[in-house]
Amino acid sequence: MKRIMVTLFCGGMAFAGGMVGSLLVNKPGSQAIAQSPPPMAPPPQAYAQPGSIPLAERLEEVSRQFSPAVVSIEATKLPSPTATGAKAGRPVEESGSGVITQFEGIRGTFVITNNHVVSNAPASQITVHLADDRLVKPVQVWTDPESDVAVLQLDVPNLAVATLGDSDRMRVGNWVLAFGSPFGLNQTVTHGIISARERGQISLGNTIRIKDFLQTDAAINPGSSGGPLVNLSGEVIGINTAIASQSGSNSGVAFAIPINMVKRVARQLLEKGQVSRGYLGVQLSQTLDANDAFKLGLDKAQGAWVEVVHPETPAALAGLLANDVILQLDTVPIRNENHLINLVSGLPVGQRVRLQVWRERRMMTVDVLIGDWAAAQARLKSTP
Repeated sequence: MKRIMVTLFCGGMAFAGGMVGSLLVNKPGSQAIAQSPPPMAPPPQAYAQPGSIPLAERLEEVSRQFSPAVVSIEATKLPSPTATGAKAGRPVEESGSGVITQFEGIRGTFVITNNHVVSNAPASQITVHLADDRLVKPVQVWTDPESDVAVLQLDVPNLAVATLGDSDRMRVGNWVLAFGSPFGLNQTVTHGIISARERGQISLGNTIRIKDFLQTDAAINPGSSGGPLVNLSGEVIGINTAIASQSGSNSGVAFAIPINMVKRVARQLLEKGQVSRGYLGVQLSQTLDANDAFKLGLDKAQGAWVEVVHPETPAALAGLLANDVILQLDTVPIRNENHLINLVSGLPVGQRVRLQVWRERRMMTVDVLIGDWAAAQARLKSTP
């Protein structure tokens, strides 16, 4: 299957952008204060579209009401250890966007943005530019490189906060607005539609592993990273992250992290100081096309094709083998390797799952006990 190379955008630099199941937290173990558990979310239903209100009026209303919760972000990052020549030893200046919000049951006001906007920047070197032109410093920063999500805590009273919606309810063709600071132009709004859902076959470099993007044709450019993608109800349904472009500017193909994924990651960062992820311990092929499927005896190119089973991992202990094709996890059919990575990463450590596996032209089941990705990474780092 063809993979698309896309670009992550900050204002100062374009970032060209394994094993199933690393994460970085600026302040390990730091926690926000929990008040009460959130209520169960209702079953996802499609959002209503404009109806009797003219689209132009709805776009104007949402733009006006939502803009106070949008911020721009400047970050001075620590020098890159891999930089050479004139850039060696020099701090890196980056800029991006973000959105102010709150989380039910968690005390405080926060900004959601992309990890690649603020990664390797101490909180003292991050400046948040509010819609009323005030400049403030975050009091704490949490980052998760694997999903490209970052959360900044602000100690500023009476801020406008955005409502986080339900990205599962978005449908292809739904209208959306993209807010941000492209090219340093604060409080910019563009609009378009959801062009596709569940985009994962795109290359974002080695850091970002958890990929399940919304695709939109709303204009997104350098400086837009971390800004909110908003529906016509004025709710955040995604965080703008990357574009596919040969020119380095908007080409009508942009990607946003679904807000449901962002909420899960942010809540774990705030409550636990890190993100817990499950893993199997396999390396998956990035290509399972029709020719591969035919050779394996499959009737369609679907599933996650195992290339390597790492020793002493949950997959190895369960008996998974190289060349197995994982077609189903419990009751969920597996579309591709990225789909499996997302599903397994979201499972609780210690949960037992049943895999439907295609091996040597026959179907079989394999029961696996989900492992701890962070613990596995720590063991690898400690191995001489």
